[in-house]
Amino acid sequence: MNNSNGGLRARDLGIPFDGETGIYNAITDVAGVTVGHTTLIEGDGPLKVGKGPIRTGVTVILPRGPHYDPVFAGWYALNGNGEMTGTTWLEESGFLEGVIALTNTHSVGATWDAVAAWQIERGFFDTAAGAYWLLPVVAETYDGSLNDINGFHVKREHVFAALDGAVSGPVHEGCVGGGTGMRCHEFKGGIGTSSRKLTAAGESYNVGVLVQANHGRRRELTIAGVPVGKEIADVMPVYNRQPAPEPGAGSIIVIVATDAPLLPHQLKRLARRVPLGMARVGGIGNQTSGDIFLAFSTANAGMAHHSGPAELRMISNDDIDPLFEAAVQATEEAIINALVAATTMVGINGNTVYALPHDRLQDALRHYNRL
Repeated sequence: MNNSNGGLRARDLGIPFDGETGIYNAITDVAGVTVGHTTLIEGDGPLKVGKGPIRTGVTVILPRGPHYDPVFAGWYALNGNGEMTGTTWLEESGFLEGVIALTNTHSVGATWDAVAAWQIERGFFDTAAGAYWLLPVVAETYDGSLNDINGFHVKREHVFAALDGAVSGPVHEGCVGGGTGMRCHEFKGGIGTSSRKLTAAGESYNVGVLVQANHGRRRELTIAGVPVGKEIADVMPVYNRQPAPEPGAGSIIVIVATDAPLLPHQLKRLARRVPLGMARVGGIGNQTSGDIFLAFSTANAGMAHHSGPAELRMISNDDIDPLFEAAVQATEEAIINALVAATTMVGINGNTVYALPHDRLQDALRHYNRL
C-alpha cells in the first residue's frame, strides 16, 4: 500500500536551507510544546462509504503540554476556503485557551467534541482558574481523494489517543495523523515541521512551525530555487472512478510557535509571514485552497487570570524582524519536510498519489548547482 521513504528529512538529502535550526528541527524546539498523532490506515479497494478504505487521522499540538495556561495568539487566512474553529474568540480575546487539533474536513465536528471532552475529563479544563466553557481550535484539510471521508472514521478515542500520547522531542512527519491522506503539489504530502534559532533584542529565542500540507500545483513546486515541479512533471496522481481534483485544490494549515514574548497583534503579524514561506515552495493561495495560519507564544505565562492588572514582557516592533525571517524559513522547510517524508499511498478505488522521488529531486538540484 505504501512505499517507504525511510523516514528521511529534507536536510538528509542535502537540500540547502538558510538559518540555524533547534535540536529537533521541529515545533517542539519551543520548550513545553508537545505533539501527538493518531494515524488510521485500513482496507484497500473500491470505496464503500462507512467501511473504507480509510486513510486519515488527527494531529494535536499542546502549547504548554497537558497544562491549562492560555497563551497569547493570533491567526490569519491567506485564502479562506477552509475551516479553523475557535478563531472568532481568539481574535477577540488574544488568547489560545487550549490545544490545537488538525484533521480532515468532515471530521472537524467529531474532533471538536472529543477535544472538549478530553480537556474536561483529563482535568485540563481548570474551573479553579476561572475556565467554564470551551471553544476548541480544530482545523482541517481535505483527504477525500484517498480516504473514505464521508465514513466519519475519526472517533473520540482516536483524538484522546493523540492527546494522551503527545510528547516533546522529534515529531513524526509525512503520512501521519491529520496528514495521512493529504497531497502537496500533486505529490504525497502531509505533516511537516521545522524550527529556527534566532537572536532578537540581544536575547535568544526559537520559532517552530508545523504544517498539514495539502495544497499546490505541480508546475509551481520550487525547492531551493529549483523548478522541481517542471523537472519532475510525470508521476502524477492516478484517480479512478471519480474526476481528478482541480490542480491546486486543497489546503494548508500552518501552526507557528515561539518562546519570544510577543503580544497578540504581533503574533498576527507573525502568522502573516507564513505565506512568504509557502511562496518559496510555489504556493500561491489557490481559490480552492484553505490557507489558514495560527501563531502563539509560550512566553508570559499566567496572563489569563480573571482579575487585577498583569505585568508582561514584549519585544519591540523594531526588534521583530528576526522572528519574521525565522517564520518564513521554517515554513519553507516544514513543507519540504512533509514532501520528503511522505510515502506513496494507494487509497479509495485504487487512487494513487506518489511520493516525491528523492533521487530525481537530487538530480534536479545538481542540474541547477544547488546540491
